[in-house]
Amino acid sequence: RPGRADGRGDERRDDGGGGPVLMRLFAYHRPRTVAETVDLLGSLGEDAELLAGGTSLMNMAKLGLAEPEHVVALAGVPELHGQTGDEEAGLTLGAMATIRDVETSPLVHRLAPGLSEAAAHVATVRIRNQATVGGNLVHADPNQDLPPMLMVHEAVVRVRGPEGAREIPVTDLFAGFFETVLAEGEVVESVHVPPVPGGLRTGYLKFLPRTRDDYPTVSVAAGLALDGDRVTDVRLAVAGGGATPVRCRAAEAALAAAAPDGGALTAAADALAGELDPISDGRGSARYK
Repeated sequence: RPGRADGRGDERRDDGGGGPVLMRLFAYHRPRTVAETVDLLGSLGEDAELLAGGTSLMNMAKLGLAEPEHVVALAGVPELHGQTGDEEAGLTLGAMATIRDVETSPLVHRLAPGLSEAAAHVATVRIRNQATVGGNLVHADPNQDLPPMLMVHEAVVRVRGPEGAREIPVTDLFAGFFETVLAEGEVVESVHVPPVPGGLRTGYLKFLPRTRDDYPTVSVAAGLALDGDRVTDVRLAVAGGGATPVRCRAAEAALAAAAPDGGALTAAADALAGELDPISDGRGSARYK
């Protein structure tokens, strides 16, 4: 919603329960290109926030956890939309692709079926229709569904900023609780998913103590390829296991080149637990997780 042109003052709204909710008014900007977006962020500095789907930013603003003076909306930037790819090139998702796009796209189903599976677990259909891939990653909540599966797919985030373009593996994107390694003024352009190696099968398991649309207490994304009775490729990532999603290399090493029997799986589970440092929250204590 456009705010006052000067971006100052507060708007008083009712929270539905009879009490007022204060939300800072803001100046609203609609760039048309990525270059224009980067220039705007450079001129506005730390007073600006990017608006993708809005499912995180607007809720945080209503709670007083974010008070931007300037909101830069990305919906009108064509470069950030769409999805392309094939079996040789892999899959590229624009930062503004919605989670629902990922869930339902025949292209994603064909090239990265694990992403479709993980996307179907995100919140509700209403949220999935609004929330975006880029916004999901930049929000950096450690309990989200997409990041561990993107890690399993060894996806790379393409960003652009004042110093030009660069690529960041999703495994290296998260710096801490709600923090990424993006520099000031950088914008996520797209997410690239390399071609899935032949024989790699993926899956996503999410433990929910409450409703189906909640964040997980803990969840695991996995990729596994076998040659006879030997593991030839293994990829494991966990959400809810710490301040960031975690790619579990020690657990992978315990399974690599092994027969996937009870002993190897037990060793991998023990190694995985040792790689995690979960945080106690409303979904469970650290010990429980």
